[in-house]
Amino acid sequence: MKKYQAEIVPLNAEVIQTAAHGHAEFIETATELQIKIEMFDTPANIQHWEHFHGFPNGQAAKIATSAQDVNHDGVIDLPETEAVSGTTMVPFDNAPHEMCVPNDNYPVADAQGHFAYEIKVPLEALKAKFQEVFGTPDLELDKRVIYIHGVPQDLQLPATVAGVVGPYDQHVTLPIATGQIEAVD
Repeated sequence: MKKYQAEIVPLNAEVIQTAAHGHAEFIETATELQIKIEMFDTPANIQHWEHFHGFPNGQAAKIATSAQDVNHDGVIDLPETEAVSGTTMVPFDNAPHEMCVPNDNYPVADAQGHFAYEIKVPLEALKAKFQEVFGTPDLELDKRVIYIHGVPQDLQLPATVAGVVGPYDQHVTLPIATGQIEAVD
């Protein structure tokens, strides 16, 4: 059994007017990956995409900071995170092992901005899909970071904010919190 955790800290808090934060726990057994994520102070009453990001070549990912705001618009958008965090890898939705990132099956925060997500993922299926997409079955969770995304559609964002994924716009993909995934002894 391998255990990992992440303290999830706010990102873009000044823009979204709330400091989203929480924690995540991952337990990998011989047959499954158990995932638990609890978030507080997220934008209320909306769906929040959540994933782990990383580099397919095994390079260690780091969380984005204000240093990643390369266009200096005051917002760290999804494309700006990629230099230090890599690409979106596994979604924490209703079927992580299918690795279908753009969908409407992510947690929805309550009126207080809280949500708790818990799922057991079949490890063999997840590793097979990970191999198909990234060329390796090794999830290397201790080299990944977690991102929580999503702000209300009526939030005014600078025109420079990027991050359209299929039919989903920057409001859906804007990172609001992030955390470094670390192995636990």
